[in-house]
Amino acid sequence: MAPAKLFPLSTVTIEDIRAAQERIAGRIRRTPLSSSETLSRRLGTHVHLKLELFQKTGSFKARGAFNKLLSAGLAPGSHVVAVSGGNHAQAVAYAARELGLRATIFMPVTTPANYLSATREYGAEVVLAATIADAFIQLGQRESEGAVAIHPFDDPLVIAGQGTTGLEILEDLPTATDLIVSIGGGGFISGIAVAAKAINPKIRIWGVETVGADAMAQAVAAGHPVTLPAITSIAKTLGAPAVTARTLGFVQHHVESVTVVPDSEAVAALEFLLERTKVLTEPAAACTLAAADRLKSNFTAESQVVLVLCGGNVSLSDVCGYR
Repeated sequence: MAPAKLFPLSTVTIEDIRAAQERIAGRIRRTPLSSSETLSRRLGTHVHLKLELFQKTGSFKARGAFNKLLSAGLAPGSHVVAVSGGNHAQAVAYAARELGLRATIFMPVTTPANYLSATREYGAEVVLAATIADAFIQLGQRESEGAVAIHPFDDPLVIAGQGTTGLEILEDLPTATDLIVSIGGGGFISGIAVAAKAINPKIRIWGVETVGADAMAQAVAAGHPVTLPAITSIAKTLGAPAVTARTLGFVQHHVESVTVVPDSEAVAALEFLLERTKVLTEPAAACTLAAADRLKSNFTAESQVVLVLCGGNVSLSDVCGYR
């Protein structure tokens, strides 16, 4: 990439990620990496699926939440707060419950019902806000009263926790040549990129967003973070209204490109993955297959391509609605 302004790399290292891996061991699942003959034929190369949708709470977010909370040295009963439209909410709620902490999650009123109910079932108080911006205002108020805020992506400890996904991929498939990773706020791809590039500097990381949730692609094009006026994509878990200088810096330094695909292609990929690999992903994860279709001219017959399926928190009613 050649952006107008290159942001400096933040201080998240492979040592931070290895420390996170040790810290959260036993708290999260080591998710499978599975090869797919069907997808390999489709893309004309060797294709593997990192099945992070089988992570505790249904997405990668538990990794960062546990690393942050376990690093904070909080006393039992301490109050933690977060803003989320879905997966981060469940992860913080679950991690807080497991560590004996009290959690309040601020969520926009547009959040799907299955995310709200799951977050409450993990023991968190859910406070609905008119918009994400309003949710952050309320979070700031609680933080000023002494609560500890867990940012969904702009935090070195959260990024290091998410980066343990990259460690697992390279441990299981040292010959991986290409990783295709979804981008919301950019913390997940940042952590994976740091881990993967430290182990194999030649590995290529490809980012993916959907139209209407493309804050990173717009930031890369502009050379600075851009705030989206609204999130219009069905991939709500990619719905960060803006990335940050920190995550933009990681993408500028480590990521080959950010492919933006329409919702229709993400849904078609979701259906194909369900029918042929028997896994039900979110559109925010299925979009990696849609991007792989667009990127396949970059791969050879010898490439080892990993699609990172970051989450599977989607309801049957959602899937029917997509169709």
